This record gives sequence, structure tokens and C-alpha cells, in this order.
Amino acid sequence: MKNFIFSICIALFLSSCYHVEVNCNDFKTGTFEFTYELNGETKTGKSVRTDTLSIDYYDNKIDTFTIRWVNECEFIGRKLRPIDYSDSKPIQMKILSTTENSYLLEYNLLEDQSTKKRGTVIKLK
Repeated sequence: MKNFIFSICIALFLSSCYHVEVNCNDFKTGTFEFTYELNGETKTGKSVRTDTLSIDYYDNKIDTFTIRWVNECEFIGRKLRPIDYSDSKPIQMKILSTTENSYLLEYNLLEDQSTKKRGTVIKLK
């Protein structure tokens, strides 16, 4: 019986060490900076997000996305004015963990899990 109780105490201690903080509500709106890769080159972009829209500035472009929150930490973005069919595909964004001013993001085309990537987003305001 002592070994069983000891094992439970160790398991509880170890699980508390691996607690990942996720406070997504702090990151639903605001101004953000993110990095992305384009043709093998790492670049920086900026995003201004409200509850329902995101205006993204990247690679000398400006794109506006509609935002639909699926749950507290996951949303779907869809370009407001896509250029063609492939440009109109929705993007699934999921916040995996948060810090005081940033979050780890996993994103992919909604219908294509093979496009899954990760990045860090920093909240500026």
C-alpha cells in the first residue's frame, strides 16, 4: 500500500512539472508580430486582430481575414478577398501554449493536415 501511495504522489508531482500554461483570452485581440518562412527565407509580419477580423501585413502585402473562433484557443481564418480558389482555403489556427506576451501557434490549411506548421507570435499591444 505504501508503494501505491508513493507512486501516486510521484505521478502527481511529475504531472505538475509539465503543466503548459494556456491563457488564450489574452490573445484574441490586439497587435501581433509573427515570423514566417517564404521560399526558405524567414521573414517578419504584423497582424492587427479584432474578434472577427485580422489585417495581416507581410511580404509587402496586406490581407484581411475573417475570424471565427471555434473554441477558446482555436480559430479559423478565411481571406476576405481571395485571388483564386487555392487562396480562398480557410486556415486553422490553434494556440498551443502561452507566456505573458506570446503564444506558440500551430496552423494549417483546414482541409490539409500535411501543411501543418508552428510559429511563435508576440503580442505588441
